[in-house]
Amino acid sequence: MHLVPSPEVPVVTLFERVGGMPFFAELTRRFYEQVALDPVLRPLYPADLGPAEDRLRLFLAQYWGGPTTYSELRGHPRLRMRHAPYLIASAEQRAWLSAMVGALDGMAVADDDRAELVAYFEMAATHLRNAPDH
Repeated sequence: MHLVPSPEVPVVTLFERVGGMPFFAELTRRFYEQVALDPVLRPLYPADLGPAEDRLRLFLAQYWGGPTTYSELRGHPRLRMRHAPYLIASAEQRAWLSAMVGALDGMAVADDDRAELVAYFEMAATHLRNAPDH
């Protein structure tokens, strides 16, 4: 029996489906607007939120199939290690997740892609929790 190879179906990443870097720039801009006003999250960040916004934008873009700029600049993400100095209990976990999901609200993104993003944000928020409740 001779099998005819099927043409490869190109993989379209979430990065591409949502519009690439402009989507992640808008998402992180909206997220950090919320961080700036949040009494739980704001104390976890330095005075200048710009560098943190840049790092999150590059990380999320890379994670979802975009350029590998984050790793080229900073090495392996090592999220738990990078967040270890910050006490992240349930209040911080909830506030971060709320701000990330809130940043997505009103953005033009397909339901399936939104669900995939939210599922990742939920997992990340849980994974990065490193302290008992205050």
